[in-house]
Amino acid sequence: MALLEVRNLTVSFDTPDGTVHAVNGLSFDLDPGETLGLVGESGSGKTQTALAIMGLLAQNGRVSGSVVFRGQELLGMSPGELSRVRGSKISMIFQDPDSSLNPYLSIGDQLIEVLTHHRALRRREARARAIEMLGRVRLSDPEQRMRQYPHELSGGMCQRVMIAMALLCQPDLLIADEPTTALDVTVQSQINSLMGELSEKSSTAILLITHDLGVVAGLAHRVLVMYAGQEMEMAPVDDLFADPRHPYTEGLLNSVPRLDQVRSGILNAIPGNPPSLLELPTGCPFAGRCLYAWEQCRQLPEFEKIDEDRFKRCHLDALPTKRESA
Repeated sequence: MALLEVRNLTVSFDTPDGTVHAVNGLSFDLDPGETLGLVGESGSGKTQTALAIMGLLAQNGRVSGSVVFRGQELLGMSPGELSRVRGSKISMIFQDPDSSLNPYLSIGDQLIEVLTHHRALRRREARARAIEMLGRVRLSDPEQRMRQYPHELSGGMCQRVMIAMALLCQPDLLIADEPTTALDVTVQSQINSLMGELSEKSSTAILLITHDLGVVAGLAHRVLVMYAGQEMEMAPVDDLFADPRHPYTEGLLNSVPRLDQVRSGILNAIPGNPPSLLELPTGCPFAGRCLYAWEQCRQLPEFEKIDEDRFKRCHLDALPTKRESA
């Protein structure tokens, strides 16, 4: 049985300009100990998917569908019920640490509160565990950091505090939204290793939201590619990188710098812009930017199984470049 089952998740926002359709009928499963990479351009619905799962949408947001965690439906839970799940069984590393930490509480008080509330630890025991976790995320002089306030730390240091806070209770599910964006390359590698170790040793499932396909390649077991709030392709990570089956996935991979290929200084960007989420096209949302679009693309293709553990939303049987190279 899957740890997390998301079915037909739809998220929209009422704005003065109209209704923004951020997530449109998204479905996926996540098993214990599995890492699922959620990738796509900005505005594809990745973060709103995570916030909907956590019950943290903005006040003008509306959500429908189903999010079942350990057999329990999360959508429609009361704030009190969600509070018991969040932080203890499901944790989230937010993209912006500056707006996620309480500026009026010391780092130590915020970390200790997590453990005293969710694990009923005594304050002395919670403090020792918090100091240990700050050390594990490579924060220098963790005892001193416990006494400091968020404004006294750099953005990268605050991000490491957020990561430590998310890992304190060894959650069943960790949602990581661009977890290493503010960190240098060396610390990024250390944090990624820490998350991989957590997943391997404690069967924590990770929903990894990122633009960095290199991180996905190193951490994820499967990849879900999103565009305009919908699934475009889902596959095991090695299969997707070796043989993308959707034009959008191919475009994302071609835009990544490669050390094994000689290229000019110009990267291969996907032409055009994503569609407006205020007025989505009736057919394939990627058709306007697709190199292989044809008449059939005026109709929205189904997200269907094409191989063992592989799914795609595309009318093409195979990418033309793949057929020509075969």
